[in-house]
Amino acid sequence: MGQDRTALSAFLRDRRDRLTPASVGLTEYGRRRVPGLRREELAQLAGVSPDYYSKLEQGRQANVSPEVLRALARALRLDAVESAYLYDLAAPSTAPDPVAQAPDPGLLQVMQALDHVPVILLGRAGEILASNALIRAVLSLPMETGASLHHYLFRDPIARERIVNWSQFASAAVAGLRRDAARRPHDPVLAALIEELRVSEPQFAQWWDDHEVLEFERTIKVIQHPSAGTMQFGIEFLCTPGNPDQSLIVYTVEPDSTTARVLPILASWDPDSTISV
Repeated sequence: MGQDRTALSAFLRDRRDRLTPASVGLTEYGRRRVPGLRREELAQLAGVSPDYYSKLEQGRQANVSPEVLRALARALRLDAVESAYLYDLAAPSTAPDPVAQAPDPGLLQVMQALDHVPVILLGRAGEILASNALIRAVLSLPMETGASLHHYLFRDPIARERIVNWSQFASAAVAGLRRDAARRPHDPVLAALIEELRVSEPQFAQWWDDHEVLEFERTIKVIQHPSAGTMQFGIEFLCTPGNPDQSLIVYTVEPDSTTARVLPILASWDPDSTISV
């Protein structure tokens, strides 16, 4: 077949195991020796033969039509993000993604205009492409260009001390990486990052094996800064149509909030207001 279907097989099994006959309107007879639906029950709900579905879940089915994928998404009760993830996993193999990344000039200009709030520009695999002084001050992170933000999040003890809701933020990051990995199955940097963190970080491995899938989206981050105290930010993700692989991460603040009042003071402690690229 020539295409690795391991991720697709694992996702189908995980989502099938989460369903029960009662949750999908099937009558349950006798004791069951499986945690969720049987393969033949899922096949019935999706309108495909049990043999076809078994081959698909075992990674032995080369091609899957869009109609079958839509039927499976409905049968498995997938939401929009999970459905898109399923389609990407089943998509035909494509050429490897390019590895080299350079900051988008337009996003750099936006960064320059947002020097009053923390901002960081990320590329594929969470690679740091640029950062401003405030983000470095808030997170106590050097933000070296080319480093991975996920290394900071999982391997730097300061991150767990500084981010009050670290578990919520980190688990969402893992679910976002899973979504990213399906989009770019041939990205060697992304694959290496995921494998490294799975081997070295038990919590990352646990969340990865949960098969949760999320888009990177707006969230709340609470920071406990050693000098500025508790700070709360809304995290916004900005992209351009011409460069969807890059995201400008903007730490927004509520007007007249404690965080809004303390940010200028924090900025005054560090005279370096330049963008690091």
